[in-house]
Amino acid sequence: MSTPELHWFKSSYSSSGEPGDCVEVATTPATIHVRDSKSPHTAQLTVASSAWTSFLVLVDEHL
Repeated sequence: MSTPELHWFKSSYSSSGEPGDCVEVATTPATIHVRDSKSPHTAQLTVASSAWTSFLVLVDEHL
């Protein structure tokens, strides 16, 4: 079984002038991948889609 190629994106609120100060996200049906744009070839955080949704709801409730 092959690993699908991840397509990374960052927030439209990220400044295009400083390319290294962003969090990038890639999605698959089952997982969300998060990495630091300054170090794209180092470790990345991978979480279940349901956990990511719960995290975003919690953040939204406390802003």
